[in-house]
Amino acid sequence: MIYLRGIVSGLFVWSCVSLSFYVLGNIPIIKDSFLIQALIVMICISLYAFLAAQFYYKKEYQTNGIKLGILMSGTALLLDVLITVPFVEIPNGRSYQSFFSSPVLWILVFTTVCTVYFYWNKNIKGH
Repeated sequence: MIYLRGIVSGLFVWSCVSLSFYVLGNIPIIKDSFLIQALIVMICISLYAFLAAQFYYKKEYQTNGIKLGILMSGTALLLDVLITVPFVEIPNGRSYQSFFSSPVLWILVFTTVCTVYFYWNKNIKGH
């Protein structure tokens, strides 16, 4: 596994998700509905993870998709610990506990891992 490329892929996914929540949080119709924002991001994250997997596997690496998906999600979670929670969540009155106990977060992680696995299974495994 090429860790640096996997970490960069995770950084890409985290950046896209963070930017998506920021943009959606500024759209008047949906800015007050976390559920609608989360549903939109849950759909978009498949595209972000797909593009990140495409970037990683561009160099013809054979890394198992589940391992790569976990590395990408782990990178995003670490960035959440270091950046998202202290600079976004806590100033808005939330905590590490509320952030990391949110089912939305874990659905996003699961979606990322599954998307990368399916990309690997369809495009890399056995080729």
